[in-house]
Amino acid sequence: MARLASMGRALAHRNYRLYVMGQSISLIGTWMQQVGLTWLVYRLTGSPFLLGFVAFASQIPTFFVSPIAGVLGDRWNRHRTLKVTQTVAMIQSSALVLLMWTGQIEVWLILVLSVVLGLVNAFDMPTRQAFLVEMVPRREDLPNAIALNSSMVNAARLVGPTIAGMLIAVGGEIACFSFNAVSYLAVLIALTQMRDLPERPRPVTGRVWRGVAEGFSYAFGFEPIRALLLSPGMVSLMGMPLSVLLPIFATDILKGGPSLLGFLIGASGIGALTAALYLASRGTVLGLGRQMALATGVFGAGMIAFASSRSIPLSLGILVVTGFCMMLQMAAANTLLQTIVDEDKRGRVMSLYTMAFMGTAPIGSLLAGLIANNFSAPLALEIGGATCIVGSLLFARKLPSLREQVRPIYQRAGILPEVAIAVETSAELHTPPEESP
Repeated sequence: MARLASMGRALAHRNYRLYVMGQSISLIGTWMQQVGLTWLVYRLTGSPFLLGFVAFASQIPTFFVSPIAGVLGDRWNRHRTLKVTQTVAMIQSSALVLLMWTGQIEVWLILVLSVVLGLVNAFDMPTRQAFLVEMVPRREDLPNAIALNSSMVNAARLVGPTIAGMLIAVGGEIACFSFNAVSYLAVLIALTQMRDLPERPRPVTGRVWRGVAEGFSYAFGFEPIRALLLSPGMVSLMGMPLSVLLPIFATDILKGGPSLLGFLIGASGIGALTAALYLASRGTVLGLGRQMALATGVFGAGMIAFASSRSIPLSLGILVVTGFCMMLQMAAANTLLQTIVDEDKRGRVMSLYTMAFMGTAPIGSLLAGLIANNFSAPLALEIGGATCIVGSLLFARKLPSLREQVRPIYQRAGILPEVAIAVETSAELHTPPEESP
């Protein structure tokens, strides 16, 4: 019972409660729009390549813009920035509704609007990640807040696609886009109602490119942090095509329709939500390094198994497992990074995490679309799965040396006991040594 109660300890912070309530509604709309858009593109074109290319267009801005957005996120007021990004995202979704309503929707317009959303997300995602520490000022509650945030995302991932599949079957994709446009009001109202946000130290100004270079040097100059960024990047690059190619599996391989697509995405959401709740229930980050390595390997094996499956129940079960493993890997890396970064570099480090998590996905989506178009969708997943297995072995092999690097640093730092204990096992934590003047 005590463990259950501790799962929601970050909700004791009023601003974080408001954030969770608003985002919970908005994220359902986001997932509904994502399902509606992928179904619309495949319905209009029947092309696996264009399916991957639309995903590429919506995510590639993150790869190029996130480092700059991270610098600006360390300089701008994060609260106001989120209000702007959420407003622009609402306009983008409303434009989709208008185009569908007037019958003017075309693939090139979808691509343009996808690029717009990608630019918005390049600023929104790292800002949201960095903003958590302002909503949850007690540092010991921060890992719980991150895990609850992941739980919220994946609860929406479970509910949104299921509703979207049913709505598409009844009223078409426009219903998904309409819900999403309205849902942004919930998060905007929540942001407006926040009070007593902490004052941040006046940020250092200067040329943006210097801030970008400093962020890269800070993050990649210390091997454990570098490993935390590269591992999710590899999984995103080779594993995200699993979700991009789902419409092909739902229709051509498993012989279903939009409802089956919703159930497939929902099954992955069940696994991811379970992983996020598991992380929220943990009182320490002890052992997360080993779990990340194991989760990456199992995720890769699951991709290969899903590619070979021709049974709907078996495919649903496999997606539960892969959803669990991907969320465990990604959320654990996020938790460890958020725990260790300096406040004045938080935005930049989280922008690099966003670049690793979201920015590499479009490249993987494009490659998967090309392979699926010229060979087959199952082959694209098999290649991705095999790469993830190799990556997990390399990450596991590095853990002992990472542990040796961080042990003396944590002994000198005198940080939270639970993190100090965790580093003996997980070996991915702590701020890199300060740069010499």
